Amino acid sequence: MYKNKKVVVVLPAYNAAQTLAKTYAEIPMDIVDELVLVDDASKDNTSELAKSLGIHHVIRHDQNKGYGGNQKTCYKKALELGADIVVMLHPDYQYTPKLLTAMISIIGNEVYPVVLGSRILGKGALKGGMPLYKYIFNRMLTLSQNILMNQKLSEYHTGYRAFSGEVIKSINIQANSNDFVFDNQMLAQIFYKGFEIGEITCPTQYFEEASSINFKRSMEYGIGCQKVAFQYLFAKLGIYQPTIFK
Repeated sequence: MYKNKKVVVVLPAYNAAQTLAKTYAEIPMDIVDELVLVDDASKDNTSELAKSLGIHHVIRHDQNKGYGGNQKTCYKKALELGADIVVMLHPDYQYTPKLLTAMISIIGNEVYPVVLGSRILGKGALKGGMPLYKYIFNRMLTLSQNILMNQKLSEYHTGYRAFSGEVIKSINIQANSNDFVFDNQMLAQIFYKGFEIGEITCPTQYFEEASSINFKRSMEYGIGCQKVAFQYLFAKLGIYQPTIFK
């Protein structure tokens, strides 16, 4: 608990057996009440390892549902457990669990209802090994999204996110994609509902075991993010309202 608020950390996993134990070891269990790991039909022993580590809520998809589909299961279970604060932490150790306390405290003290761990604030991304083309792509895409959505985030593409339970309940995540663009749709929904988003500097690490997407998938993701930003703009202007904002 953090200030009488139940904290649930969700771990969307796919072939995370090599990094899960290291990630788990750094989670501050003194303030985290529950861990939920959703194994998206991994080809390794992610689920078995999670159970052996003592993670009580391990859900395995029989078929791969995609990154967004994995998160839908994560958040559904977190809310079923009565979460007041939900943090998504990737079990591939690309983001340090040591920032959980800071992110949880920002929401628990009602400073912001949503917090992102930004790789772009400071020099964490390139220092941590983010490929230069991905860094440039990230900066250009974020600039375009900020203009279209009239916001000022340092990046929309981090996978390190914390939410109040009420924020998740108020948006229609089931209407979102099961693919990577889910993350951007969720942020657009949050802004559309009038919630503010805080950011903290987050170091990151790129290595062979860390999850990533190839250039082709990156381009598809970028086009999807632009589409979401235009949908947000059109909805705000009253031109039409996409399903994700209903």
